[in-house]
Amino acid sequence: MTDLGLDRRAEVTPAPPMRFMTRVAAGILAAPVILRLATVLLLCACLTVATPNFLTEMNILNVLRQTALLFLVASGLTLVLIGGGIDLSVGANLGLSACVSALVLQATGSLALTLAAGIAIGTLVGFANGLLVAVMRIPPFIATYGMLWVLLGITYRVMAGESVHGFPASFRFLGSGHLFGVPVPVYLMFLFLGVGGLFLSRTRWGQEVYAMGANPEAARLSGIPIRSRQILTYTLSGAMAGLAALVLLARVNSAEGDIGEAMTLPAITAVLIGGTSLFGGLGTVSGTFVGALILTLVINGMNLLSVHSNWQPFVAGAIVILAVLVDRLTSQRQS
Repeated sequence: MTDLGLDRRAEVTPAPPMRFMTRVAAGILAAPVILRLATVLLLCACLTVATPNFLTEMNILNVLRQTALLFLVASGLTLVLIGGGIDLSVGANLGLSACVSALVLQATGSLALTLAAGIAIGTLVGFANGLLVAVMRIPPFIATYGMLWVLLGITYRVMAGESVHGFPASFRFLGSGHLFGVPVPVYLMFLFLGVGGLFLSRTRWGQEVYAMGANPEAARLSGIPIRSRQILTYTLSGAMAGLAALVLLARVNSAEGDIGEAMTLPAITAVLIGGTSLFGGLGTVSGTFVGALILTLVINGMNLLSVHSNWQPFVAGAIVILAVLVDRLTSQRQS
């Protein structure tokens, strides 16, 4: 995932003290949102002391831009997890949406058609996932894992081993442009942070998603249309993946078959760090924003400290495992 700082050019350095890191990560995952925000400040303070390059305007804007891209993918995924599901195909969905959008832009030069193609592909894939889970009754893990490989196959077939690059400046503005000195993706992040928060807290559909994730049988008996709500969450997640694909495409100015492969794990990690339960019924979009910011700061800090790039997916995977363990322990304690 190019823009999350998985920089393969980093120099080889000794491994960090993992025992200390796992303790810190466990503390982060068990804390409420306010303490996660305190964790963000603590991380910023530590990185400011550890490296003079952290507190520069360029690096801060880079962190915000990477957080925005990760948040756009993870925010839709948050709805799926709150509703009791999982979407392992979100990265592959992003990759297919980006590649099809790039081909449309190359063939037509139309910004409107390019934006429509990206959102439409992502939405259709999300809708298909919803049908597989809600109508075909296939377990979410199996359905979306199978969809992951289907999408990868289509993407590689569409791209035929080639890459598309060199997009017009008017399109690149979406991922690389600035308004009043702030990257455009950051505005999108705060826009959908507000929209997602209002959807979950102020709408009946949002409350029904919580109820469905907390106790599907009780939700069904109370009259909540479980199937349509499941299809809704997967469709919205797919639409956000399509939007993120356009932002990523405009940022990196290139599309290849593997453009979205590295997005799934960071997105799931951000959601779990943000406090959303892997077992459904609990979570917020604002928590996912904080989770995305924490994960981006961790990766940015490792890049600035020249930690080898191989440790970055290792740390992300370790945080996912810890998040599941903490979530399970919390659920057992509440029960």
